[in-house]
Amino acid sequence: MTRFYPLLIFFLPLFVFPQTFKGDPERFPQFSECREVGFDKQELCFNTTLKSKIKEGFILPAVVAEDNYQGEMVVLFEVTSDGNFQVNYINAAYPELKAELNRIFETLPKISPATYNSRPIDMQFRMPINIPLEAGAPSAVIEEENVSVVKAEVPEPQEEIDITTEYEQIKPLDFNHPRLDSDINIPLSHEFYSRFEDEVNMVGTNFHSASKPFLFSEVKDYYNFEEELLGLQKPVTSWVGRKVWNEHLFKFQGEGYWFTVDFGLDVQVGKDLDSELDVTYNNTRAAIFQGGLGKNLNFYSVVYENQGRFADYFNRYAESIRPGNEGAAIIPGRGIAKPFMGQGYDYPVAEGYLSFSPGKFFNLQFGHGKNFIGDGYRSLLLSDNASPYPFFKLNTTFWKIKYTNTWMSLRDVRPEVTGEGSYRTKFMANHYLSYNVTKRLNIGFFESVMWENDNNRGFDLNYLNPIIFYRAIEFSTGAQAGNAIIGLTGKYKWSSSFLTYGQWLIDEFSSTDVFGGEGSWKNKHGFQVGAKYFNAFNIQDLHLQLEYNQVRPYTYSHNTITLNYGHANQSMAHLWGANFRELVAIARYKTGRYYGHVKAIYGERGFDFLENGAYYGGNIYRTEEDRPFETGVEIGQGNTTQSFFSQAEVGYIVNPVTNLKFFGSFIYRNFDPEVNTVNNFKNTTYWFNIGLRTDIFNWYYDM
Repeated sequence: MTRFYPLLIFFLPLFVFPQTFKGDPERFPQFSECREVGFDKQELCFNTTLKSKIKEGFILPAVVAEDNYQGEMVVLFEVTSDGNFQVNYINAAYPELKAELNRIFETLPKISPATYNSRPIDMQFRMPINIPLEAGAPSAVIEEENVSVVKAEVPEPQEEIDITTEYEQIKPLDFNHPRLDSDINIPLSHEFYSRFEDEVNMVGTNFHSASKPFLFSEVKDYYNFEEELLGLQKPVTSWVGRKVWNEHLFKFQGEGYWFTVDFGLDVQVGKDLDSELDVTYNNTRAAIFQGGLGKNLNFYSVVYENQGRFADYFNRYAESIRPGNEGAAIIPGRGIAKPFMGQGYDYPVAEGYLSFSPGKFFNLQFGHGKNFIGDGYRSLLLSDNASPYPFFKLNTTFWKIKYTNTWMSLRDVRPEVTGEGSYRTKFMANHYLSYNVTKRLNIGFFESVMWENDNNRGFDLNYLNPIIFYRAIEFSTGAQAGNAIIGLTGKYKWSSSFLTYGQWLIDEFSSTDVFGGEGSWKNKHGFQVGAKYFNAFNIQDLHLQLEYNQVRPYTYSHNTITLNYGHANQSMAHLWGANFRELVAIARYKTGRYYGHVKAIYGERGFDFLENGAYYGGNIYRTEEDRPFETGVEIGQGNTTQSFFSQAEVGYIVNPVTNLKFFGSFIYRNFDPEVNTVNNFKNTTYWFNIGLRTDIFNWYYDM
């Protein structure tokens, strides 16, 4: 337990909360009608007068009346220190409602501002307005510029129009936040992406949702990040409070340039109930830098210092993929670790990139990080579950097409391929063509090739051509010189709330054996099919997802020892490698700053009985020459294992600008092989966790 106490140092700052000022009567702004009202009635007079003026002038747009709309709109506004009304944000179902409410506020008179210690200040307000049209009520139709509108009654009772005061002297949010309009990547976070996934997938949009990460500039036309941040801001006044709840730690902006500096955390403490260890923990401190020079050049960099100790099953997996040279483990998705305090790991990580857009159609990135291809939770083509790697990426977007070319430098770190204190280098190049056939249908073509740095070959310039077929290059440079795979993707939007998607991967394919029913080992392929249901059952921000994945044995592996589809002893595609089938179900919900998700994964997997025995096709790092038979190959062959993983997480977004979250989670995992071996044996895990995390990458615990 003594090892746990130093972690308290990182939690202590969390218990210091800024003071939020509640309005004393003398601070309220004053309409001229309220100047003779006593101090104790100032708030009531302000609320009543404002409601009266909105009621008198509010005109319901005709389209809203025709739809017989019933709902609520919310306006955030302030009375400035000079006595003017200023609208900051309106949340309404119709743009016509937003325009009408803006018009009303423009007609409001200048009033006496709020004061604090006799000094004029800005005061902010939040006002929800219900829009029920009373059945049978008379309506006055006003003809103006040939547009018919209906005059509506704003509800009179206080409980229907509730004005809640929230004050501050300094705005907590820069409304012209440059990052939200820049070519910075939106960090790969499943929860973050779920916030706008329904908007970018609405019927009628021309968005390419499979090539990730997205740029902020790509998404801003479909989702208003600025309004989202403004709607989540907290009314705090102190500098510390604004930095904790609403803002970047430091921000600098000048003519044609900007950059921000943030301090990130991933501080988690938990307990694996079946472990002899006192606690599990992760202690991450990160420095995050990002910015822009001019309109075309952006940069992003994050440096992590980490120490951690996890649930037993996670620790065993991390140690099973340890590198050949120095290193106690490889933390999945992060990097090589050295021992820390006996039972923990120390694993530094750095990521970053330059993003340059020379014109409307192109974006180039050079950096160290991750990429993802697909619309699902998993990807069979290119996923983000491996450690970061150097890459160069070219995105070309025009008409209904987005074409992504990525070149990567990867490492094989196994003892059998390393030497002289260095890891073996290999390269991967891929291209992905996404085509929106219609406003509902998207199809994509993917091709990738892996080659190694042997015989002083280095980076093969043949693969720099962004539009050639890699399979043709592979044959021209020698069949054993590279490992090429191809894939197809598809997505169909049945409505703005429901879509289906899929992937089909082909590594090798023997059509004779497929149709002959012999099940050749050469039939190395897999597929994915899934569905997403946004705002399910008319519950706003409830998103459901169901996904099925399967990959046949020996897929992604190769008879040349380094030409597997992996990096740093991890798969570049599905986390499980090959020889599996799985079903994934996910439910996500968010309201305000609160969020939650539930995930369940059931799978059948096939493992080897012995590390150096017959190879049954699950471990992509083994050579195909060790296969026990040529035909009759089936998914789950070998040491057949049933696995079940479930996770529930709830949390609160402390700072929406940095995506800092306070959360609690519970993981249940059951792993049941037919035969217990040294590496794979029956075990059950109950893992509780609580922590504070800057959510800018995906943790995958479902191995």
